[in-house]
Amino acid sequence: MDHLLRIEHLGIAVKDLATAEEVYTRLLGSGPYKREVVEREGVTTSFFKVGPNKIELLESTTPDGPIARAIEKRGEGIHHVAFEVADIRAEMARLKAAGFQLLSEEPKPGADNKLVCFVHPKSANGVLLELTQEIG
Repeated sequence: MDHLLRIEHLGIAVKDLATAEEVYTRLLGSGPYKREVVEREGVTTSFFKVGPNKIELLESTTPDGPIARAIEKRGEGIHHVAFEVADIRAEMARLKAAGFQLLSEEPKPGADNKLVCFVHPKSANGVLLELTQEIG
């Protein structure tokens, strides 16, 4: 059984979403297809298509949000790698049994019509991983 189906998107932390959108529009040759606020996470997201994959730009909506803290620690840049999964709960159980530390016990609604769960970077060689499953 395939566990991680594909890289669904790369999350990139940015200080100024409008400026970053302009940069990525020039880079990719087309603009974002969706902008979305995820209140629970204190973030505004902007999604770009890159072939079958996506780039998600993330701007903090608060000065003390997770993205603002990440930028303060490490600067702008890659924040997480998201993997698409067929069954997020089964994949969470598999990873937990394999010794990975999950940041939540249950998947949460995330941006772009997804259920999401993050894997702590301390258990994944310093990389924040996100599991995503399409809702519905």
